Amino acid sequence: MSAVAGAAEVHPETISAAVEGRSPRQIFWSRFRQDRAAMVGAVVIAALLLLAVLAGVIARMIGHGPNDVYSYMTDDFGIPKGPNSSFWFGADGSGRDLFVRVLYGARTSLLVAGIATTISMTIGVTVGVIAGYYRGIVDTVISRLSDVVLALPQLLIAIGIAAACGVSANGCLNGLVQPGVSLVVFVISAFTWPYIARIVRSTTLSLREKEFVEAARSLGASDRRIIFREILPNLVAPITIWATLLIPSNILFEAALSFLGLGVPVTTASWGSALSDAAAGGLYKDAPWMMIFPGIFLVLTTLAFNLLGDGLRDALDPRTER
Repeated sequence: MSAVAGAAEVHPETISAAVEGRSPRQIFWSRFRQDRAAMVGAVVIAALLLLAVLAGVIARMIGHGPNDVYSYMTDDFGIPKGPNSSFWFGADGSGRDLFVRVLYGARTSLLVAGIATTISMTIGVTVGVIAGYYRGIVDTVISRLSDVVLALPQLLIAIGIAAACGVSANGCLNGLVQPGVSLVVFVISAFTWPYIARIVRSTTLSLREKEFVEAARSLGASDRRIIFREILPNLVAPITIWATLLIPSNILFEAALSFLGLGVPVTTASWGSALSDAAAGGLYKDAPWMMIFPGIFLVLTTLAFNLLGDGLRDALDPRTER
């Protein structure tokens, strides 16, 4: 009787307080903050973005511009001098402040990668949803087109396009693609959209057979309404994850083109062009800092984005055990 009486004393308010419901945002944040590697990646990315935004302010505080040449920072043989109190990362082969160049290079790399990722995500999501939802001949044409793009030797084709469009100041496509940042963005976007399209297509094929989509269709909802109200909201998680994983790939793509001299102009600071300057004539042997500092920033950026992407995938995937 005492046990029954004790059980009867349990109030519903106590049970509801012990089992508290959480919103999807709270569940995501509680899972994400448990991943220390992802949190470190997010902090590193935030710091890089801050440095990129404040690159001009920091350069003015130091008193060195990204293209200012200081002849006293190179010896009689053209070898740049190393880090000191005024030039924290030393100088490059032209006598410019490498620290300022690296900061402006962060701005260039993040800007190019961000714009290129946005364009490729827009194209990939659009064609992927269309292919996965309508299927049939539309799916066949889009899938085969993406297969052709993925089968191409991307770097070789990109080098050819960049070289051809960079010959004249008018660029390509009747001046639509100009040499410089816009050319690099165009080349990267042209080869990265199929990755997103394939992921979105496969997810859309699965979503269109779900019960909530069938219910919306039975109520007379149009295809447009189903796509925008039922399909796209459920694609936010995979799109976000793949965007964070695609950005570091695009940063490396831009660095590779700039390293080959086909990226941004010489007057625009870039990590790839900094590495190219270090490799020119084996200058890195006498001035290793020219390759070390841009390389460290490049590795840290790609690693941070990959860690963040892995953390987002684990936090947004309900099948992941925590």
